[in-house]
Amino acid sequence: MDSVLVSACLRGVPCRYDGRDKASPELDAAVAGREVVSFCPEAAGGLPTPRRPAELVGGDGHDVLDGTARVVEDTGRDVTAAFVDGARRALAAARHGGCTEALLMPRSPSCGRGAVYDGSFGGELVAGDGVTAALLERNGIAVRTAPGV
Repeated sequence: MDSVLVSACLRGVPCRYDGRDKASPELDAAVAGREVVSFCPEAAGGLPTPRRPAELVGGDGHDVLDGTARVVEDTGRDVTAAFVDGARRALAAARHGGCTEALLMPRSPSCGRGAVYDGSFGGELVAGDGVTAALLERNGIAVRTAPGV
């Protein structure tokens, strides 16, 4: 059966930074008939729920993986290691589940695809991918932003 990795918050799990979920009926339709592997890389990386907002600083997720950018909370605390660990765990879960595709939460410093917040905590977006999205892409898993979010 065709398997897809999906951000757990999009499947109704209250694991977002604000302790809420982002369940989406459009996503349910997009994954109908497929095996779904739900996963939250931030929780898997050891971050609590709820947690401080975090954004990418100095680049996107690819840059974080290359060691030239960081993930920081709005307090300035560096949480890069937790984001990288969570991304590695997401990749392992995707491989274990036989996933060839991922449908992820838009704009997230972990799961964003194509656009992420700019690191200023002002709501501005820049082109780029989150840490998990970047690692999945680098390992041949097609990453798309989930519909309806």
